[in-house]
Amino acid sequence: MRHKHSGRRLGRTGAHRTAMFRNMVTSLFEHERIVTTHEKAKELRPIAEKMITLAKRGDMHARRQALSYIRSKDVVHKLFSSIKDQFADRNGGYTRILQTGVRRGDAASMAIIELVGYQEQVAAVKEAKDN
Repeated sequence: MRHKHSGRRLGRTGAHRTAMFRNMVTSLFEHERIVTTHEKAKELRPIAEKMITLAKRGDMHARRQALSYIRSKDVVHKLFSSIKDQFADRNGGYTRILQTGVRRGDAASMAIIELVGYQEQVAAVKEAKDN
């Protein structure tokens, strides 16, 4: 029985799972949108939202906690400068999961996980290119 055992194993050891989610969080904040399986996206969401909450706190201890999990100093700087300002007036719900279908090889359900303001940024970039 799995009483009080939260989280999905995803067919990996604990160390592999931790490393995978550290890489995925780093990529999510670097690119602001990643494509992965639906199950991985659902497990990634609370980790990413916790990192954004740390960034909103903004003190040195929060920055060090984020640096201990996120693998790139440049991504942490981006998180604590631009992404923090994007969600300053929002209390949670920083990420969005969109289901995209199934993967052709093994029929795994695929999803896109992105930061909530991502679509508006893409539209602004397209308008700037047109002008």
